[in-house]
Amino acid sequence: MRHKHGYRRLSRTSAHRAALLKNLSIALIKSGRIETTLPKAKELSRYFEKLITKARVGDSNAHRAVFALLQDKVCTNKLVTEIAPEYEDRNGGYTRIIKTRMRRGDAAPMAIIELV
Repeated sequence: MRHKHGYRRLSRTSAHRAALLKNLSIALIKSGRIETTLPKAKELSRYFEKLITKARVGDSNAHRAVFALLQDKVCTNKLVTEIAPEYEDRNGGYTRIIKTRMRRGDAAPMAIIELV
């Protein structure tokens, strides 16, 4: 049982899960909205909110902290200089999840996650 566990395992090892969240975050920064499964979207929302909170400071240490998690210079720069300043007066709730459909192959619930 996973009572009070804290996060979704997504049927992956910890390294695979970290890589998945990193890649989904990069895709979300590049395009502004992506479609993925609902559990991945919910977990990405938790991960991405913490990224934006770190990036809101905007100094060089924020660049370092965000780059340590993303490992992508272009996306790190875009997040810290363009995206995060838009949320300067907002206390959380930077992403929106919209449930869309059931995937045809395996009937997985799909969702769109986008920046507010």
